[in-house]
Amino acid sequence: MSNLFQGDVSRRQFLASAGLGMVSATAIANLSDTATAQQSEALPQSIPRGGELPPQIQFPPIQAPTEQETGGPPTALPRERRLGFAIVGLGRLSLEEIMPAFGECKLAKPVALVSGDRAKAEQVAQQYSIKPQNIYNYQNYDLLRNNPEVDVIYIVLPNSMHAEYTVRGARAGKHILCEKPMANTVEECQQMIDACKQANRKLMIAYRCQYEPHHRAAIQMVRSKEFGTIKLIQADNGQNQGGDLNQWRLKKSLAGGGSLPDVGIYCLNATRYLTGEEPIAISANLFSTPNDPRFREVEENVTFQLQYPSGVLAICSTSYGYHRASRFRVFGSDAWGQLDPAFTYNGLQMTIGRKSSSNSMAENITQVRMPEKNQFALEMDHMADCVIHDRIPHTPGEEGLQDQKLMALIYKAAQTHQTITLPPVSRLDITRGPTPRTLK
Repeated sequence: MSNLFQGDVSRRQFLASAGLGMVSATAIANLSDTATAQQSEALPQSIPRGGELPPQIQFPPIQAPTEQETGGPPTALPRERRLGFAIVGLGRLSLEEIMPAFGECKLAKPVALVSGDRAKAEQVAQQYSIKPQNIYNYQNYDLLRNNPEVDVIYIVLPNSMHAEYTVRGARAGKHILCEKPMANTVEECQQMIDACKQANRKLMIAYRCQYEPHHRAAIQMVRSKEFGTIKLIQADNGQNQGGDLNQWRLKKSLAGGGSLPDVGIYCLNATRYLTGEEPIAISANLFSTPNDPRFREVEENVTFQLQYPSGVLAICSTSYGYHRASRFRVFGSDAWGQLDPAFTYNGLQMTIGRKSSSNSMAENITQVRMPEKNQFALEMDHMADCVIHDRIPHTPGEEGLQDQKLMALIYKAAQTHQTITLPPVSRLDITRGPTPRTLK
């Protein structure tokens, strides 16, 4: 470990040197006082941030009431009053989705980067007007405590690193937004929750779909019984994982598992937030193609069934071996509704099927069109809104912890070929905070 932090280290080198596990925070203790002083000297004075959005500019109507409304022009806080985010890890998700999403944020802005690849970080910093002194590495990550520009740390690292960097970030006095899955074990999830509570910092898990308009509409439709009594939910999410066999997603110590924690978690989480319930029975099957080098350490395919207290049965599948599929369908007594695709970053489509009200021999298949919103911008703005107004995030650490508990039981059910029963939970949305506010 003593040689791990000699100079800048890329994330790939960092993971390899770390033995595919978590890095000890004791290495930070060897940082020189000189480096700390230099970092502190470069910091600007803190400025007040937050506040209410300005009033929305209003236009007189130009279309009849029968036409779809536009929602009006967006509002946003002035840049200097937006909350500052530090992005930890500059992999594909950060650079292809999260960093561009700040352009659509109303309350959040990028102000710092954490990466082991200094050259890459400098290139990204130039593109997004981030100050050079606000570039950190895994070596001096804890110095974020001295940077008043940073309000929130967004952790976008391999799953095995979530716990350590959440704990250290909370101890540095910053609020934490962490990618899903929350961690690799139930114990790590609890450590993250405890650390943020002890530091009086907010912890939110980045379940982007729970902030996306199509999913919010589907939740409302299910809860208001627009489809009648829900009988069954079918959810599938998979992709044909390939390419670099050394990628962290194919390493169990880094990913915690294969398709289930990476993409199957979307199916699990969707059945929970659509119903608001927690399962009372779990059964599952697991299969990986023999001799496929991709699946030496992690699983390829998982199917699982969840029974909910109201009688809803959820049938889910996930895979690292089939062509991309991303969908769910809710089957009710009066109608069905589906999103296909459901869990992608964009292009979501909602369809509803029900008997025609004007022709008893006809089935109406209706496509519901809604304005598309950037899911990462929505979740980052929600986190910022919760910090500004001291609210509990809609997807706090308890939401991620519950999914981790249930995934552990799915693995157990598959390994034992037994149905696992759980005590019923009476209250809906027991692991979620208040409904996210819609920001105009």
